Amino acid sequence: MSSSIIHIQEISKKYKGADEYSIQQLSLSIAEGEIIGLLGPNGAGKTTLISMLCGLLKPTSGSLTINDLSFKQNSKKIKQLIGVVPQEYALYPTLTAYENLMYFGCMYGLFGKQLKQVVSENLERLGLTKFAHKRVDTFSGGMKRRINLIAGILHNPKILFLDEPTVGVDVQSKKVIIDHLKELNNNGTTIVYTSHHLTEAQEFCTRVAILDKGIIISKGTPSSLIESTVDAHNLEDVFISLTGLALRDHA
Repeated sequence: MSSSIIHIQEISKKYKGADEYSIQQLSLSIAEGEIIGLLGPNGAGKTTLISMLCGLLKPTSGSLTINDLSFKQNSKKIKQLIGVVPQEYALYPTLTAYENLMYFGCMYGLFGKQLKQVVSENLERLGLTKFAHKRVDTFSGGMKRRINLIAGILHNPKILFLDEPTVGVDVQSKKVIIDHLKELNNNGTTIVYTSHHLTEAQEFCTRVAILDKGIIISKGTPSSLIESTVDAHNLEDVFISLTGLALRDHA
């Protein structure tokens, strides 16, 4: 296995005013070049964990490093290495797709011909060239997801964090998104991904970690988890076996 690019050591997170920890003494190493899925029921801590890995939240305790760097000393360097595609659309709805991407590209330090070329190439790859100068608020959900993805990868990040990147999209958009992510991974990008689409995760991820109540309850390749779980035929069977059938509604 490749060397560890993300190292998490016993991190915990408790929100102000909360009764319980969202993440509890969680440790995990992620190898360079992996596609790792962070899976779990609602409220398991997936988004909290991703937010800490992106530097958006500070752990209550414990430590984590990205490419052997810590946020405390090297926040700026880490932010140049990572790309983030959040579950909510991080786009300006009244701007066009092209205007959005030019803006985000400038935020990453890209300018001039280089930026225009990167924007054009990504619009082409994700089938959006003819919509480049249309306002984002006129787009379908699948189109917004694709623009949301492009906004997070313009600077060719070494590590890409994805929170539900295909939620609410049509089958065609999902295929385009997943195929593009696989291409990025083949070119060296490490991918950390959350999803409720377990069939997608089974096919897409090289390894998964299943979280529940803020701890990792199982991890491994999808095939190894299926093989080691009694009567499991797929990752969904494993998931139900480990987390149960109780509803996880929370507000």
